[in-house]
Amino acid sequence: MGITLTRIDKPYVFEFENERGIKCLIDAAPGIGGTDRGFRPMELLGGALAGCVAIDVLGILKKQRFDPSLFKITINSKRKEGIPSPFESFLLSVEVDESIDKIKLDKNVKLVIEKYCSVVASLDKNIVIRHEII
Repeated sequence: MGITLTRIDKPYVFEFENERGIKCLIDAAPGIGGTDRGFRPMELLGGALAGCVAIDVLGILKKQRFDPSLFKITINSKRKEGIPSPFESFLLSVEVDESIDKIKLDKNVKLVIEKYCSVVASLDKNIVIRHEII
């Protein structure tokens, strides 16, 4: 994986680009001088977690011959106070349409979080990751 980060505006506006030329803006919080022109780094980390879980869960559902028309994950997180301020916990709220059995989905999400998600495997083991099915 190759990623390039280039500052495009002062003080903290960056363009994040992957090897395929796909770009994303990153900025700091206004409290430290950011201008809210892009995602904050911690938002990207939360989004990476949601994306990884979603891809793995949808892959399992596809093998089980389910293709939900609605699939949405909302993440709420808690961070420690201070510097640095790492994540303490995540709550992933998974919303799907009525065609998916909620008990089966709950088992699939749990399996992904515990075994398959590369982002989860890359996070500090002290971060609590919970989920709920909506």
